[in-house]
Amino acid sequence: MRAHNSAIGRTTIAVPAAPPVARRGPGSGVLLAGLGVLAFSLTFPSTVWGLESFGPWSLVALRSVLAALIAGCALLAGRVPLPARRHWAGLAVVAGGVVVGFPLLTSLALQTSTSSHAAVVVGLLPLTTALFSAMRTGSRPPRAFWIAALAGAAVVIAFTVQQSGGVLSSGDLYLFGALLVCAAGYTEGGRLAGVMPGWQVIGWALVLCLPLAVAGAAVAVSFEPVRLTAHGVIGLVWVAAGSTFLGLYVWYRGMAEIGVPRASQLQLAQPLLTLVWSFLALGEEISAAAPAAAVAVLVCIAVTQRAGSGRTKDGGGIRS
Repeated sequence: MRAHNSAIGRTTIAVPAAPPVARRGPGSGVLLAGLGVLAFSLTFPSTVWGLESFGPWSLVALRSVLAALIAGCALLAGRVPLPARRHWAGLAVVAGGVVVGFPLLTSLALQTSTSSHAAVVVGLLPLTTALFSAMRTGSRPPRAFWIAALAGAAVVIAFTVQQSGGVLSSGDLYLFGALLVCAAGYTEGGRLAGVMPGWQVIGWALVLCLPLAVAGAAVAVSFEPVRLTAHGVIGLVWVAAGSTFLGLYVWYRGMAEIGVPRASQLQLAQPLLTLVWSFLALGEEISAAAPAAAVAVLVCIAVTQRAGSGRTKDGGGIRS
């Protein structure tokens, strides 16, 4: 592991960072990113449960507070020093995108949209993340990668639109806004996970948001009614500990090993997983088109993994 090298000093980052990633190979990164997708697939159903007890602003603020406390305890236990000053701007992008922006916008959308309909934003997220990554890192994935990515995104979009009956909900603007901020946060987090462990990336991003989250929770709870139920508490705990901390930890670590574009394509399976959890936890129905869509998406994922993540401007592989 390179955890003790990544944040000690400027002279120790460049030398040990790349070899450990190369020795682990792509299989480990795919597994870690896949575990992150599994955790994320439970986010929408858990958010719907959480909204049974809390308002959208209260839910987002409380989940951020709980996740930041978990992250802070982990950072203290590991005696992790503060990140270098040059990394704080990137951590702010991660915080704004995946800690605040995406949870808030999707919570607002889920007041009027079903969990299965909201999954359309996840169907578009892999392609958007790959585009953000290409602009941010200068990566050039091969043509086969983009063809498979576009095909997979088209399958997921068609499937989720068919599930909603072709009618766009009033929360769609929130969902598209969530798509953009989350893609930016994933891209920047994946880049930072190349120079520090993934759990430290999300950990410091959460800690950075703690003062704002505490203030926001105090204000939101005083204005929004709280009706505690078992579902509401379980939903809050999962989105805080499972989705926000543990999910992002393995997700960023996976992206650091296999690159942002390749990892992002694994999320093509996320809407279908979300539909399964929505059926089991929320009682939402799944159409007969689900198996066909699942097979098509898995084929697209396989193609993107074989195509690879491309090259950077300087000719080297992506280390994000």
